[in-house]
Amino acid sequence: MTATRPITVLIVDDFAKFRQVVRSKLEANGFQILAEASDGLEAVTKAAELQPDVVLLDIAMPNLDGIEAAARIRTISHKSKILFVSHTTDPDTVQAVLGDRGHGFVGKVKVSSHLLPAIDAVLNGVTVSII
Repeated sequence: MTATRPITVLIVDDFAKFRQVVRSKLEANGFQILAEASDGLEAVTKAAELQPDVVLLDIAMPNLDGIEAAARIRTISHKSKILFVSHTTDPDTVQAVLGDRGHGFVGKVKVSSHLLPAIDAVLNGVTVSII
């Protein structure tokens, strides 16, 4: 959280229970959840409308996968940092989503202990990859 306002977040995952767990963790730590989305198309629409500081984005989703959603979000929400949070931990996939697509990656099995430091890192311009 910054001194002037809370960090705003868009949570994007097709699994509602996971979104709920992440929302609870972030809200308990002072983050402001602007919205949730359950697919890539919804993520793009909400990112354009809300301009969050951080987009937590799954890779495998219906309608539009997270990789393509990230590319679109980067063009419409320039200030948003994209942090992929996914079960997909194949090193080639993780490498492919970093750089021009995303600012960081956290495997879902590492979320409980690594999500908050990963968000802090990407907000400070550091690319993270936690598999």
